[in-house]
Amino acid sequence: MDAFLRHLEAERRLSAHTVGAYARDLQLLGAFAAARGSRLESLDRGGVEAFVRHLMAEGRAPRSVARVVASIRTFYRYLVVHQGLETSPAASVRGPRAIRTLPRFLSADEVDALLRAPDVHTARGVRDRAMIELLYATGLRVSELVALRPVDVNLEDGLLKTTGKGRKERLVPIGDEARDWVLRYVRESRPALLGLRSAPHLFVNARGGTGMTRVGFWKVLRGYATPLGLARRLSPHVLRHSFATHLLDHGADLRAIQVMLGHADLSTTQIYTHVLDARLRTLYDRFHPRR
Repeated sequence: MDAFLRHLEAERRLSAHTVGAYARDLQLLGAFAAARGSRLESLDRGGVEAFVRHLMAEGRAPRSVARVVASIRTFYRYLVVHQGLETSPAASVRGPRAIRTLPRFLSADEVDALLRAPDVHTARGVRDRAMIELLYATGLRVSELVALRPVDVNLEDGLLKTTGKGRKERLVPIGDEARDWVLRYVRESRPALLGLRSAPHLFVNARGGTGMTRVGFWKVLRGYATPLGLARRLSPHVLRHSFATHLLDHGADLRAIQVMLGHADLSTTQIYTHVLDARLRTLYDRFHPRR
């Protein structure tokens, strides 16, 4: 298992977050195998299928189980290619079909209210406003947002460089409003938060010296969302969905959105066309006199 995880990190160049997810999935399988008096490399197809049934019996969501099955297939394929395992017991095992739900997103008015929520008379409020503006303006994943370094953001040209899934770099444009807030943060708030300390990341926490974390930013966002009645619907990823949906709603090209979001496959981006289809259906049913 350790060799497989090193392979994912060094050769497939997956992020630490993704490698950690593989590790947790395999630990579940390892514990299941141990309870049956077996080892990972000794499980047969029946054992793997029993593990999948075990996960479903625990009440796990179909999407979650499908992801675990995908991890297991990748693991056993690695053992066949690199460790001499004769056949993969998971080759023909399929997880449950996940029900594809439409992504949640905010309306333009809700985004405006969220952007106005931070107290921009404080260093922390300016930082929060800059982060929310940048997230909505670029559609970054939250992991990409908190990983940004000052050198990654070219405020003069209105571009930022980020490293997404598979450690693939991409350039994303920054709108004028977001650029202005990030510039104010860099000039005023970041030095105030850092004091005499230094930090490699663009966005630092309130104590300075360390970068904002994914969980930390989620808590910041939730703090602003709760008074607005958005807490149950809002997460950093909902802002990413809002970015894509609003762009498409205003006529942006789907392939351009794909590039900005860092999707490897256009079919992943096409989910946003279904969002618009659903909205059009709702509007039709509501207003057409002969619906």
